[in-house]
Amino acid sequence: MATFDDIEIRRPALAESYLALLAAQPGRPLALFAPRRVGKTYFLDHDLAPAAQTVGILPVYADLWLHKSAPLEALNHALEESLDDLSVPGSRVGRLAKTPVRKLGGLGVSVELGEVPDRRSLPEAPGLRLDALATRIVKQGGKVLLMLDEVQTLADAADGETLIATLRAVLHKRRADIAAVFTGSSREGLARLMSAAGAPMYQFAQMLDFPVLGEEFLAMLAKHFAKVHPGKSLELAALQEAFQRIGYKPALMRDIVKGMSAEGLTDVGQGVAHFLASDSQRAIWAALVAPLDTFERGVLLAIAQGRPPLGRETLAALPVHGGKPTVSRVRTAIDRLRRAGLVSKSAAGLLVDDPLFAEFLLGSGKT
Repeated sequence: MATFDDIEIRRPALAESYLALLAAQPGRPLALFAPRRVGKTYFLDHDLAPAAQTVGILPVYADLWLHKSAPLEALNHALEESLDDLSVPGSRVGRLAKTPVRKLGGLGVSVELGEVPDRRSLPEAPGLRLDALATRIVKQGGKVLLMLDEVQTLADAADGETLIATLRAVLHKRRADIAAVFTGSSREGLARLMSAAGAPMYQFAQMLDFPVLGEEFLAMLAKHFAKVHPGKSLELAALQEAFQRIGYKPALMRDIVKGMSAEGLTDVGQGVAHFLASDSQRAIWAALVAPLDTFERGVLLAIAQGRPPLGRETLAALPVHGGKPTVSRVRTAIDRLRRAGLVSKSAAGLLVDDPLFAEFLLGSGKT
């Protein structure tokens, strides 16, 4: 039986449009921005990768967020795995077909044995290894689509500028055969990476806003709810309002509607309120706050309240043990909050990255 989790929105037309853009500008990647958990990775895996395969392009995916301390090594690992898949197919017949053959004769019998020739080992230095892997994978697999999730992580690495310069050099060198799509959940981080004058990636990629899911997804949720609960329905306008409120996160919207289904609720606002008040969700948000000291929590609350953290009145109200809160200390706290993924910078200023987390902070009145 189908469940809410089986509801999927596929966007082949969007995938094809991105591939067409890449084909029209060889050597220039696309940099897609959207907040976390709005469906970027799902799109790469379920829409863009299959679309690339359909036209004979090999998709290679690497999540740099999960390997912040060594993002280039994570990329190399993804290339090595893809190269292994090309070199050693899964079936025995495939492996034999990939193995060069030599003939041995003796006593009137000729036997064919497979023997894999030795290849020069890959360089140990990550930058040189990336170039060598790119060369090999193109020779064996043809055109490649490199998909780098959370690419702004490169800038946060200890030798970030060197890593970024290496990546650009390889993509430029292999521009006829390797296309690239970057994603980022920090608009500021992505812009800094791609737009800083004099930086390695300056004006290298075309920056685009990744579109969030729309009414079609919500209509499918409402339709399934009505199927599960005959005689009951969810108001589409209320679903749209809630979807906007939670930051257009499809998995979270599913969880809220599933909770409503379990309780038989049809009031979407009440469903969101139940989610906010649930012990499990509050425990998750409390765990985000736990590593912060009192001063950092005060800065976080001020941002959630929409107050300028460096304003005179905000500084005077921040909790501090001994001495006075300083602009320098506030900036240090903001840097930590940004590195933790709790706050981000927008055109309107600093904001809490997750709107529901911001509601939790405001509702608690303290952190």
